[in-house]
Amino acid sequence: MTVKQGFTLLSIAVPAVLVLLSLIWLPFLWGFLVILPIIVLGLWDITQRKKTLLRLYPIIGHFRYFLESVRPEIQQYFIESDTNGKPISREFRNLVYQRAKGDRDTRPFGTVFDVYRTGYEWINHSLAPSKVLEQNPRIIFGSLHCSQPYAASPLNISAMSYGALSKTAIMALNKGAKAGDFAHNTGEGGVSPYHTKHGGDLIWQIGTGYFGCRMDDGAFCEEQFAEIAQRKQIKMIEVKLSQGAKPGHGGILPAAKVTQEIVDIRHVKLGEDVISPPSHSAFSTPKGLLEFIVKLRKLSDGKPTGFKLCIGHKSEFLSICKAMLETGITPDFIKIDGGEGGTGASPIELTNSVVMPLRDAVSFVNNALVGVSLRDKIRLVAAGKIISAFHMVKIIALGADTVNSARGMMFALGCIQARHCNTDACPTGIATQNPTRYQALDVSDKGERVAHYHKAMIHHLMDLLAVAGVRSTDDIKPHHIQRRVSEVEVKSYAEIYDVLQKGDLLSTELPKHWQKDWNLASANAW
Repeated sequence: MTVKQGFTLLSIAVPAVLVLLSLIWLPFLWGFLVILPIIVLGLWDITQRKKTLLRLYPIIGHFRYFLESVRPEIQQYFIESDTNGKPISREFRNLVYQRAKGDRDTRPFGTVFDVYRTGYEWINHSLAPSKVLEQNPRIIFGSLHCSQPYAASPLNISAMSYGALSKTAIMALNKGAKAGDFAHNTGEGGVSPYHTKHGGDLIWQIGTGYFGCRMDDGAFCEEQFAEIAQRKQIKMIEVKLSQGAKPGHGGILPAAKVTQEIVDIRHVKLGEDVISPPSHSAFSTPKGLLEFIVKLRKLSDGKPTGFKLCIGHKSEFLSICKAMLETGITPDFIKIDGGEGGTGASPIELTNSVVMPLRDAVSFVNNALVGVSLRDKIRLVAAGKIISAFHMVKIIALGADTVNSARGMMFALGCIQARHCNTDACPTGIATQNPTRYQALDVSDKGERVAHYHKAMIHHLMDLLAVAGVRSTDDIKPHHIQRRVSEVEVKSYAEIYDVLQKGDLLSTELPKHWQKDWNLASANAW
């Protein structure tokens, strides 16, 4: 073979070998180039601390965020005045996410609402906007009867129990409350170590199950109550009579979420649904309720004590008013829960079709207390689908002193409304007792987001006050809020809701719409 023939053979053989090798190795090379980034992305997902969903669902979780990023910006908007069961829109949930993360929350192109739709609401602005002096306003609870009154924020965390929420969710909420200087309601599930770890102010809720202060037979235990209530971190005591999302029922904790730790905290049985009784065993009359409040106030060493309820029969709340008049006993606060409030587990009939909605309930309670000349002695707290600062302003205009939010705080934690709260399969680690899931929720990051959300809400609340030309929440009144009642008619809240004058229910001539319920009311029976 000549040299020329040898080069010719090599020129054919080398490319042939390279082609053969490429046919063998190229699929492996392409596979490596595709698989390696996926592996790297998956490792990043499970080690990052910002997004619980990605830690639990690496790789595939990105599809949710991608779809969310390309969806139309105007989609299923929730008209703020609607309280008839329509779902909260993604827009409001995303607003909370932005505020919780400290991102820009402004919007271009003006309002997205149909301003001529019946139900549209707004607050009138002033041509002489005020300068709001307080950027961290406080509302004093317990100034009349208590040796330890509490200065509360206008916005606090609504009642959500450990057990319904995971330990990491509870810790994140309390860490946020500590950082933002606002209060965290324990829910009726008792004071857990996760409520106390970060030192945020607590409102201890006592339900019909008396969890944390309970005898073996389920009766109230004074000694256990006093030991916990006198802790410095406990700032107020709240007796739960009823809850908007499941009125007439006690709390429900499915057996799937009952761990040994919850058994130890609540003093209940493992492997069984934890269902609180529908009513209290420590009292059975309006007067009994007030006497129980006096007892709790004394056992807690003088801390503000009140009760929570949703409004059903008006005469039953008026019975409590009559009991206040006859005994001279008043609670330090009353918390009103609206029928639109949320829950982790309840029959759909109760969540959708029972109990007075929040605005009607707050207006009624405020007017009842004004009518019996007791409003200046009692603070009012409101809870039920409060997510934006405008939601806060509307409820404050109707009489609330402060508001509580559960849904907004859940969104700040990263809730995506998967609606698996009652299955122990929450994909964000919030409403679950599954360690694999709740350990993915980063307490430090989510606690910071809760604090950011609260700070943004207070900032926008004070901004709305300034725009309206008033200086404090005390100055917001029903006439400030406007509602379109038809395409061609607008009324203020002052024209829509009753506005009683001080002492109207004590006069010989009762307001017409109050006569029947007032006559049915009794201080000695519901």
